Amino acid sequence: MSWADWWATYSTLVLSVGVYGMMALSISLTLSCGLLTLANAAFMGIGAYVSAIATTAFDLPFFEALLLGTLGSTFVALLIGLPVLRLSGVYLAMATLGFGEVVRIILLNLDITGGPLGLNGIPSLTQWWHVLSALLGTVFLLRCLRASRIGRAFEAIREDETAARLMGINTHPLKLLAFVLGAAIAGLAGGLNAHYTFTLSPGNFGFENAVDILTMAVLGGIRGLPGPLLGGAIVTLLPEVLRDLQDYRMAANGLILILVVLFLPQGLWDPQRIRGWFKRA
Repeated sequence: MSWADWWATYSTLVLSVGVYGMMALSISLTLSCGLLTLANAAFMGIGAYVSAIATTAFDLPFFEALLLGTLGSTFVALLIGLPVLRLSGVYLAMATLGFGEVVRIILLNLDITGGPLGLNGIPSLTQWWHVLSALLGTVFLLRCLRASRIGRAFEAIREDETAARLMGINTHPLKLLAFVLGAAIAGLAGGLNAHYTFTLSPGNFGFENAVDILTMAVLGGIRGLPGPLLGGAIVTLLPEVLRDLQDYRMAANGLILILVVLFLPQGLWDPQRIRGWFKRA
């Protein structure tokens, strides 16, 4: 098989690995601040639909459409984050899951989004270097964030929010920052995704996708940036590897979550465990 034939066959899969690596990084950002949210799939859908409508209905250039999709997700995250982030734990997860269902129902009932049929004929504008550049930019941003005072404040909030408040950390604006940044990354990923899949459906950004994205971050681990990328690659490639068991994908993801929580609570990428392996070696 020539390179051209291989790329024609697997280009969508390769681009999906990069895009869902960004999605895993987006939810790992909120998890690093102690926020269990299930809204990232909805933010991805908002970014995808806004950017796709911008190119198909208004003939805007690709990069302007990506910017609009990213800003749309960011703005919506800011609106819902102000009241919702007063919640925590399972209540926050339920509220963000409900928000995701609201977004899905809205997409199902709007004419401009194509309703239940979705959007079709989206131009194929996403190239491999677009995805690579966005992924590297996301990694660089999160790396700088982790090394800053804000990153250390995120860690303090995750470990004990009450203690962080007593230390003088203003927790609510920082949690809102993590939530909004995660939504912006998800919106950008959605815009890139829309322009290589050619079609969008509201069902692509529902509960199943939200669980997939959470599985990516938990499987890889949130202690380091390689973890979410590793988890995103594994969960994206798994249906291709186990093509005969595709009907049981949700069950497989649930089983992965259970096994990781039981036996690898820090995920596959745990820097302390890896250093321990090297010391013993």
